[in-house]
Amino acid sequence: MSLHLHWFLPTGGDGRTLVDRHAYAPNNVDAALRLRGVRAPDIEYLAQIAKAAEQLGFEAVLTPTGTWCEDAWLTTVALAQHTERLKFLVAFRPGVISPTLAAQMAATYQRVTRGRLLLNVVTGGDSSEQRRFGDHLDHDQRYARTDEFLSVVRGVWRGQPFDFDGAHYRVEGGLTALPPDPVPRIFFGGSSPAAGPVAARHADVYLTWGEPPAQVKEKIDRIRALAEEQGRTVRFGIRLHTISRDSSAEAWATANRLLDDLDADTIAAAQSALGRSESVGQQRMLALHGGSRDELEISPNLWAGVGLVRGGAGTALVGSHAEVADRIEEYHALGIEHFVLSGYPHLEEAYWFGEGVIPDLAARGLLSGTSTTAGGGAPLLVASGR
Repeated sequence: MSLHLHWFLPTGGDGRTLVDRHAYAPNNVDAALRLRGVRAPDIEYLAQIAKAAEQLGFEAVLTPTGTWCEDAWLTTVALAQHTERLKFLVAFRPGVISPTLAAQMAATYQRVTRGRLLLNVVTGGDSSEQRRFGDHLDHDQRYARTDEFLSVVRGVWRGQPFDFDGAHYRVEGGLTALPPDPVPRIFFGGSSPAAGPVAARHADVYLTWGEPPAQVKEKIDRIRALAEEQGRTVRFGIRLHTISRDSSAEAWATANRLLDDLDADTIAAAQSALGRSESVGQQRMLALHGGSRDELEISPNLWAGVGLVRGGAGTALVGSHAEVADRIEEYHALGIEHFVLSGYPHLEEAYWFGEGVIPDLAARGLLSGTSTTAGGGAPLLVASGR
């Protein structure tokens, strides 16, 4: 069971700070991007990150979705023209698009990029965010709709007229005239009771945020058991930030520097906003630190500082390259195959991880059969067929 390493495209902006200025500062994105250490998500900068990820050996890059992000479909198909092998894990919300149209878009994407699309289905855990896009269903109804949405998508991909009559969708004769080749893998996450059965029925890869290993194991065991009841096998992935350096002291100094940018008012505003989320996964992230800057190392080399001010993935692997590799190996032993990683800033942290941790993982045999040598001696993962 080899590792699959993925990086992240910060389509909402990047920089040398954890502060999510888009979400918690006054609603003036142009002004926010002019603040110290914040970089605009223009195509030139995102292309730098995509090219670096490809060169360093990452298989794919996750592109987020939401109010503060550039559109993931349009951005990544543009970046496909700047890269050769890199795959794009495109996040999107089922509630804002027709399932038949989404299936058609995915099929077209595969032809345009020669098979470089992966799909990250985001049901949505914040009703206020959903309402911005015209979606007024509650939390559990959104998961029920996602269940139907993915049933339609997979049915339409068969290339034969497909009928579906559900509570949320009615489709008559839906099909993609030219089905996608290969069929994109579906990444799906969700910690609530409503999410588990949907993952069991439809996910190729169940994705969790970076909780301590014991909690991750509980999730893996639960989703695996639900999938077995459906006669399916689900693979597992984890979403984490990284701060990897030549020494542990240097890595923790970097983490502490990121904390220096966080004043009490900024943390309080972020925690108040994040606390209103209906996402069970988000509430689990908040519980890891309780809004306090004290004792943020919640498990060896697992730091919850990111989650003080940012939603979604709120933990980072912090340490020397070998220590970060140790933690990845520990998660891998639990059954995690896909590691979706990121760091601030994303360009520089891609190089720290790619030049420091990837060679260590390759030396341990965790990347066996998928690595060659890139320029400068760095291992390069050659993305295999999915």
